[in-house]
Formats: sequence, C-alpha cells, structure tokens
Amino acid sequence: MTDQARAIDEMNPDGVPRKVLFVAGAGRSGTSTLAGIVSRLGMHVPLPEVPPDDSNPRGFSEPQWVVDVHDEWLREALVQVSDSRPSAWYETGRICSREPARIRVSEWLEPHFDVHPELVVKDPRLSWFLGLWRVAAIRTGATPVFATMLRPPAEVVGSKQKYYANKLGSAHLAASWVNMLLHTERATRPAEGEGGSEQARVFVRYEDLLTDWVKTSTALGHALGLQTIIHTRSDQIREVHRFIDPHLRRVTATLDDLALPKRLHELTAETWEQLNDLADEGGDNSHAHATFDQLREAYVELYEEAEAISRSTAEHARLQARRRALAETTSEPRSLADRVPHDVRAAIPPSVRRAARKALGRERDDQ
Repeated sequence: MTDQARAIDEMNPDGVPRKVLFVAGAGRSGTSTLAGIVSRLGMHVPLPEVPPDDSNPRGFSEPQWVVDVHDEWLREALVQVSDSRPSAWYETGRICSREPARIRVSEWLEPHFDVHPELVVKDPRLSWFLGLWRVAAIRTGATPVFATMLRPPAEVVGSKQKYYANKLGSAHLAASWVNMLLHTERATRPAEGEGGSEQARVFVRYEDLLTDWVKTSTALGHALGLQTIIHTRSDQIREVHRFIDPHLRRVTATLDDLALPKRLHELTAETWEQLNDLADEGGDNSHAHATFDQLREAYVELYEEAEAISRSTAEHARLQARRRALAETTSEPRSLADRVPHDVRAAIPPSVRRAARKALGRERDDQ
C-alpha cells in the first residue's frame, strides 16, 4: 500500500497539519448532511454531539458545546438565529472582538486535536461568530477553512416553516436568508496570505451533494487540503452511502410560491444566482466579491427603508406589550368563587352559598 492510498488514521498524526473545517450557511440548507458526510469519512466532530430529533432523524453532526455557547451569546446580543436585521452583525461582532471569548473558544478547541488533527465544526448559528472562530483556530496552530452550503432560498424557507413552526412569515425568513448568506460570504473571504497554495473556502450546492456526494466531497477535500478526505477508506465510503438518503430533499418550492414583496423577491433571486456562480470553478474571484458588496449594500438600503416605514407598527407592538405587562402586574387574582361560572353558582341553594361565605369569612352585610 502506498503512502497516497493510506487512510489518515494509519498515517503519522504529527505529519498531518491541524485544520478546522467550519460548515456555514443558513439552517435547513444541508449543513448537517455535509458535516455528516465528512465525519463519516474520518474527520472529527467534537463530542458530545447534539442528539437527533424528528426534524433531523439522521443527526446534526454538531457539537453540543458549540450550540450552547452560541445560544448564550445570541441571547446576550438580542439576536435571533434567523435575524433579518443588518445591524445584528454589529451586535454579534462586538462579542467576536472580545479577548475572553476568543480565549474560551481556543481553549475548547485545543484538546480535541489530541483526538484528530482535522476537526469539523458546524452549527446554523456559526455564521454570526465566524470571525471569532477564525482567530481561535489560528491561535491553536490550526488552519481555518470554510464550506458554505447553498440551497435554493424557497426550499430553506419552506423547510423552516415545516419543521420549526415559524410564525414570522415567508418575507421575514427570505430576508433573514439574504442577510445570513451575504454576510457569510463576506466573513469567509480569505485574509491575506491565508490558505497558502490551497483554497480557504468552498461553496457547495445541496443538490450536488445529494446527486453525487463522492465527486462533491472529493473536490472539497482536495480544494481545502483536507487529508482525511483525500485519504479516505473504502469502508468509510460505504458508510456514507448508507447515510445518504435520496429523499433528503423533502421540501421543494420556488420563490414564486413565497409571494414576497417585489424588491425582496428580486434581491433574493439575484443573491441566489450570484451564490451559484461561486460554486463553479473559478467563480470565487474579485469581480464576484465586488458584486456581493453591492448586493449587501442594496439589502441594507432595502431593510432601512422598510424599517423606517414600519415604525408605527413597531411602536404599536411595543405599546401593546407594555399594556399586557401592566395588566398582569396590576390585576388582582380572582377568588375561587369568581372562577365558577355564573350558571353553576346560580344552581347552588342560597342556604349553601351563605354557609360557604360564612366559612370563608366573606359574609355579606344585611341590606
């Protein structure tokens, strides 16, 4: 057996450089499928993992610690997982710049390299904190590389509505998809000198992954220099064949099905078209980056216009919430008798009602 054909766990670990593959993208876009594939090909998902559920019965392939710390930071920043506000990136960016947070993440990463030199970290919340993870990985001596999953936005929106019972509507979910993907593209652009002769990021179509996962994952491994993928074993390939479900694409829809506002529809369609080009060979170039900068500016402008017009709605919602909170704090708790329906109370003989009031110390004054 030649060195080229040997699997990663049969090689000298000291000869394999540390790398962390960050799987980014919107939730329900195939991130779990990609992370599940590369983990079955030998890359290490730090344990413990998030357990499967009805929305993802084959598992999420994401570390529980990562999900928990992201939830903690999102709560602090008052940011939703699917947040459509461009300003939300500034709120999470403040956390990314904190030295204690960077130290916390790098200290969590470090011991996992004792298990395997190539890790995979995935979580739908990850894009909000990519800058922090990039710095933390570099501090451990690892090279950060990124794979962003691409799935048609209408399918992402439909899947979230089906499995997460989202009540904010298609327009909100489509806007949050645009917001997430445009900023993920910007956050994963390689820093100067990052990645060496290899790429630092790839964009993977969900459809390509389901159609021919071998070709797609092999291309990913070579592009990012992931030795685990390049030197995978035949038994690991068979395991992935058992993992891939040809019916994973359980939600299909088009943008026309979402009935979005006209400008949002156009911006979503244009963003998807440009993202598709990034997945093609040679598509990730300076001209594409300039186009994405323009799209991001257009989205910010659209959101600010909508926000300015809808101030009355936001203020009305704030006043309603204030009224409800005030009512809950000032209303006196009703007595047990008050909670009994009137027709039931009327059926009780007067003598019994008087005896009950006397026992409760609620006798009425004689008129």
